[in-house]
Amino acid sequence: MCVGELGAVLCLRGTDQADVRVAGRTLTVSLLTLDDGAPLAAGDVVLVHSGFALARLTPEEAAEAERIREGDRS
Repeated sequence: MCVGELGAVLCLRGTDQADVRVAGRTLTVSLLTLDDGAPLAAGDVVLVHSGFALARLTPEEAAEAERIREGDRS
């Protein structure tokens, strides 16, 4: 099983890359596997794994993922 990290989009680099803040680091990630139709924007939260943004999370999904990662499973 792979575990991705949550990242906040800082800025877009053209149509296929974005700078994303992940755990205190800034990474440039590929958007080639992200295909949900809506344009990505600064402030969006994405699931990042191995240099790829795999999914965009809603604010509710991001909050739930953070809660689970912190160990609060209630």
